[in-house]
Amino acid sequence: MAAMALADLMVCMFNVILQNIFRYHILNSWLSYTYVCRFTAFIQVFSSQLSVWFTVSFTFDRFISICCQKLKLKYCTERTASVVLTIVCLLSFLMNIPVYFRYEPYSIIDDIPWGCRTVSGHFYSPAWVAYKWINTLSSPILPFPLLLLLNSLTARHILVASRSRRALKSRNNGENSSDPEMKMRRTGIILLFAISGSFIVLWTPITVINICVGVTETPTFKGSNSLYLAIRIALLLMYLSSCTNTCIYVLTQRRFREEMKNMVKYPVTVITKLFK
Repeated sequence: MAAMALADLMVCMFNVILQNIFRYHILNSWLSYTYVCRFTAFIQVFSSQLSVWFTVSFTFDRFISICCQKLKLKYCTERTASVVLTIVCLLSFLMNIPVYFRYEPYSIIDDIPWGCRTVSGHFYSPAWVAYKWINTLSSPILPFPLLLLLNSLTARHILVASRSRRALKSRNNGENSSDPEMKMRRTGIILLFAISGSFIVLWTPITVINICVGVTETPTFKGSNSLYLAIRIALLLMYLSSCTNTCIYVLTQRRFREEMKNMVKYPVTVITKLFK
């Protein structure tokens, strides 16, 4: 959960605040240096991929903890979580290294490289084309079926266990007896499909655009305002997905809601004590 929150925070900082606010509204700043521009481009792709695969890793962890009781004791440990997160970070880092070399200086002023523009071979080189397709497949095309499969299997396991529990409870206590455990399981099913649904809905537009651009080999906008607007809206939805998953998971936890209430009440309590 903390890793998911950190990855989503990185997306908000680098992709939203740094790239879409500071860089566009503060011209000719240190962000315009080519080396800084390259680094921020790398961090943006890296953080987005971490956000996606941390969500998949957390979903897999929930699947193991609910559906595989024998494997749960070995897999659901702090050491395993650390190893999985380290592997995901390392693979994402290595996979996105080519992003740094995708850009070249837009201009050179006083021997200082300024700006970033895509290298000319990026759109036609077989190596770059293959890398783009691999990157698109790894995030988010591959996570789509993985999230659906894991959450569907988890929901199926919960439904089967709930059906057996309901039958046992009805024989012992009657049909109208309330069962808090059943309510928790129904909430769990809703939570699982909310995660899958929000991820798929918010990532689908940018995925479709990437596939269409890759298939049609469209290197530039060619004056198409509608395509530019579609890409900006798709990116907005993609960035939004980086915060919804963590919010959905955390806000449904009773302990987190209690801590939020305490945080809101704390200033009022301090002010009240000062005036007493």
